[in-house]
Amino acid sequence: MSDGKTTGEPSPEATETLLSHLVELRDRILRMFLAILVVFLALFPFANQIYTFLAKPLMAHLPEGTSMIAIEVAAPFLIPFKLVLLLAVVLTIPYILYQFWAFIAPGLYKHEKRLAGPLVLSSTLLFYLGMAFAYFVVFPLIFAFFTATAPEGVAVMTDISRYLDFVIMLFIAFGIAFEVPIATILLVSMGATTPEKLARKRPYVIVGTFVIGMVLTPPDIISQTLLALPMWVLFEIGLQLSRMMERRKAAERAAQEAADDGGSDDDGPRGGGPGGGGSGPRPKGGPGGQTPRPGGGASGAGPAAGAAASGAATAGATTAKASETGFRPLSPEEMDAELDRLEEEERTRAEERATRKAQAGSATEDKSASPPTEETRTPGNG
Repeated sequence: MSDGKTTGEPSPEATETLLSHLVELRDRILRMFLAILVVFLALFPFANQIYTFLAKPLMAHLPEGTSMIAIEVAAPFLIPFKLVLLLAVVLTIPYILYQFWAFIAPGLYKHEKRLAGPLVLSSTLLFYLGMAFAYFVVFPLIFAFFTATAPEGVAVMTDISRYLDFVIMLFIAFGIAFEVPIATILLVSMGATTPEKLARKRPYVIVGTFVIGMVLTPPDIISQTLLALPMWVLFEIGLQLSRMMERRKAAERAAQEAADDGGSDDDGPRGGGPGGGGSGPRPKGGPGGQTPRPGGGASGAGPAAGAAASGAATAGATTAKASETGFRPLSPEEMDAELDRLEEEERTRAEERATRKAQAGSATEDKSASPPTEETRTPGNG
């Protein structure tokens, strides 16, 4: 039975396609790990120098005669090792994102590819910018504040493991916080909200940035403010960029509609020479010099002939355009317009059929009418 066949195992084609995708994903993940390994091996000989560079904002504000300490036995080796490994991952983010992009790009539409490329590049740069902002701006301020507020008699000597955990948390917090413009643009492009609605919710956004700054940063007002203010500024930047994107989309839609209207006018019925089914001016003499009569000849088709000629011209123009440019799937707007056109043609045909049927019925009634009776004849006919 056919039902037993359809409920069995997947088809060989589907299985082969799934396996090919899994093999490709495995290969790309291996390339990611290989890239991280290469960068790690290149940076590991300089692990101690890299950690010294990372600790420079704190070392510059430690009291004279103090230094950082390592309270665990293996910490002097493991902490620089951990730092270099994390740094290798961060430096290879562009290559990792490229591998993910190469895996999913064949399944995306052209407009999705056009949007995803700039977003991936800008999000990577913003993440690096957030980390740089944390290192060069935030770290000197908060470490100066922390070391200056130490009680009298307390020697500030930070453990290297605790310091690494602290700065990694701040790097991730500021890197993610600097992605606010990307999140704003994505929300608007997906239709989840509009720039006008986001602008009206600006007070809630400002409060939310300070709450996020309070959660992601140490419990001090300086680091909280230094995270909240850039997030607010980046939200305003993302809002302006989303407005520009919406205006560009509106201009593209208007240009597309104008082009569609111009194309429909060019492909529509035209008045003209013999054989044309258009509604424009016709010559008084038909083919062969004969005058066309109502209900017969070329004009007997009426609006149906004009609609058929218009449909044929539109289909010819569409076929020629498809042969020149290749196959292109219809967008939702074009699909709606095509469905509306088909519904309008069907409605016109139904009205024409009803009109012809009513005319035929009235003609039949006129023929079947009885002749006048003797009483209704005029005087003098008897």
